[in-house]
Amino acid sequence: MESHSITLFRSRLRDDVPDWYFDLAADLRATAAELPGFVEHKVFVAEDGERLTLVTFDTAEHEAAWRADAQHRAAQQEGRDDFYDEYDVAVCEVQQRHRWTQE
Repeated sequence: MESHSITLFRSRLRDDVPDWYFDLAADLRATAAELPGFVEHKVFVAEDGERLTLVTFDTAEHEAAWRADAQHRAAQQEGRDDFYDEYDVAVCEVQQRHRWTQE
């Protein structure tokens, strides 16, 4: 069984979020994709404006290395200072997984 580590990042952007937020977010995605164990990064936006970002790594150790990355740590502080009204982070280990694909 795959033992992925998935970070769920729920957030709400401030009304006055600067345009460069989106550039920084793209840079962070690109950096994460280059790290060992990266699997995927997806962002969903709900009708009420809440955002859900899912970042998946193949192991908890690789997720922890991404979390501790200096650029990522600096961006976390920027997020608190300049981007977000609120956020909630949960890091989860896959306990069970079922897949189905239409052939």
